[in-house]
Amino acid sequence: MRAALWLIGLFGMAVAAALFAGSNQGTVTLFWAPYRLDLSLNLAIVLIVLTFVLLYAALRALSAMLRMPQQARRWRQQQKERAMHQSLLEALSHLQAGRFLRARKSALAALAMEESLAQAHAAVPHGARLRAAANMVAADASHALQDSPQRDAHWREVLANAPAHEQEVREGAQMRAARWALDDRDAPDALRRLAELPQGAARRTIALRIRLKASRLAGQTATALDTARLLAKHRAFSPAAAASVVRGLVLESINDARDTTQLQQFWLSLDSAERAMPEISLPAASRLMALGGEPAQARAWLQPVWEHLLGHAGPRRDSHLPRLVQALEDCLDDLDSAWLARIEEAANAQPREPRLQYLAGMACVQRQLWGKAQQLLLRAAPHLQEPGLRTRAWQRLALMAEHRGDTQAAADAWKQAAQAVVVLPANPART
Repeated sequence: MRAALWLIGLFGMAVAAALFAGSNQGTVTLFWAPYRLDLSLNLAIVLIVLTFVLLYAALRALSAMLRMPQQARRWRQQQKERAMHQSLLEALSHLQAGRFLRARKSALAALAMEESLAQAHAAVPHGARLRAAANMVAADASHALQDSPQRDAHWREVLANAPAHEQEVREGAQMRAARWALDDRDAPDALRRLAELPQGAARRTIALRIRLKASRLAGQTATALDTARLLAKHRAFSPAAAASVVRGLVLESINDARDTTQLQQFWLSLDSAERAMPEISLPAASRLMALGGEPAQARAWLQPVWEHLLGHAGPRRDSHLPRLVQALEDCLDDLDSAWLARIEEAANAQPREPRLQYLAGMACVQRQLWGKAQQLLLRAAPHLQEPGLRTRAWQRLALMAEHRGDTQAAADAWKQAAQAVVVLPANPART
């Protein structure tokens, strides 16, 4: 539609020009003594237009000729800028490909070209950021090449020449320095560099990951645990990985406890979900008893696990029940009536579970209910799959038989205890 309108307009202009020129009888007379020149008005208009066009073209050509040195200089600068950017891109590509020597060489070439442009008063507007990026690439390559002096020199160049408003450049350099210190197994230096970051930058995921590794390397389990929980909150790990990392750090904190007070304070810092996990409560109760803690306190820690495991059947229960029985056995001293009733109720509800029968028998031994204890242990001992539990069951039966004066029963029980410890091959080779 637009082309049609233009065509109609051109036809109109042509018709108007033809009508004006065809009926125009005007003349133009030029006097230059002693000469006189008569021209038609149409020819005079054409000559004026041609003179204007020629003059305009001559002026444009002169201007272009005068600008040629400046354009040549600008072309050379553009070529240097392109070569500088190409060198930086090559440095990044070589760094990612693991060709560290070439990466450092390309980064140094980019720095040399940027310096040449700056000396020629033709620095690029983003020269400071480009120089910082090239120095960081060279520093990373030097770190990979185990050239610490060169790495530190480039890193100092980044901090010295970074603009004041480019806070991200400084924060990135600090994080990279912390990562280098972690690679060098220098955890205190890594934590120190992370501490120099602003609060917002220190809570970023990459900074938290470095802090977690540095804290674990430095043996600061409490700091590592807080960092791991923060990373889990930010969804930096998958749920399974986050649970595994937090659980491992909790176990380290439990094992690092040096007295019952420290262990109890750490236990109170855990949330209810963590205290109910068998992977945490069972080692915590065992550690409490190893440090000389109160058996009642250990049983209180184990009660949520006891209720959860006995209320849900499955592979999880089968894997944790032996450890739960052993942990409860270690804290049966001063057993109260409530726990005795709880254990007996579980044993009566599941008569085919030998580990519960064993625990009930040991609880009866603690309360000096000898007859009932003997009955429960005799029922459980032949069916226990765990060598440790089976051995202790037969040993307790042997001691009770000796106390009754039944020598034969004691000898048989001691024999069974010894056989429970020694695991014989299924098909012994004949010699």
